[in-house]
Amino acid sequence: MAAPGLVSLVGAGPGDPELLTIKAARRLESADLLLYDGLVQPALVALAQDAQRFCVNKRAAQRTIAQTTIERLMIRGARRGKRVVRLKCGDPFVLGRGGEEALALGAAGVPFEVIPGITAAVSAPGLAGIPVTHRGLASGFTVVSGHAPEAYEPILSAVAPGSMTVIILMGLRRRAAIARTLLERGWRAGTPAAIVLSASTPEMQVWTGRLDALLDERAATGAWSAGGVPGTIVVGEVAGLQVYGEVLHHSSTGVGA
Repeated sequence: MAAPGLVSLVGAGPGDPELLTIKAARRLESADLLLYDGLVQPALVALAQDAQRFCVNKRAAQRTIAQTTIERLMIRGARRGKRVVRLKCGDPFVLGRGGEEALALGAAGVPFEVIPGITAAVSAPGLAGIPVTHRGLASGFTVVSGHAPEAYEPILSAVAPGSMTVIILMGLRRRAAIARTLLERGWRAGTPAAIVLSASTPEMQVWTGRLDALLDERAATGAWSAGGVPGTIVVGEVAGLQVYGEVLHHSSTGVGA
């Protein structure tokens, strides 16, 4: 029987290969088996040049692989003595189900490690020139998943209007419903808001405007609603700052502009 291998739960960061940690790059270069998210940049996948490579896509509106299947692949690979890398967008433990995978590996007696990555919750706004905290505007921030009302409504209901920056990951398709939830709970219609698409990549786009502009369902066209690109929504006074002189594809008239 082969000696147990090792599973590395690796954060790929927001997309730019230069934002990958050195340790993560080393694990990719030495991997025997790579299981990567559908939105991971090809340049990062290419680092695992000697590995068997499989895309374990879990994106909305696309064919996906069950979480239990991904866990079985990791366990089987490690039990065969392979160096397995599970490459996840952003950070494995920020809305990435890395905790579930770690628990499954531990229950199976498989050695594993966690290699953090730069989460889009902070890096996407930062790359757009939006600090998630700023003296006099926001002393804290909260991060929620926007994929379903049961995920974001309890948290948004508990946040006092304007008290902190709200960052929503995986919420592009539900941005109108998310905006409505905030407005119904007392947030000002004119609260600054921003959407950052494909942060850190050449395809990066940034929209800035008002919270109530996110209600415009007619703007749900093209890349803004296709679900094929990663997007981060920012709501709060900090979204009105522009620490950079220019924001790519800036618009204040509509999300689809």
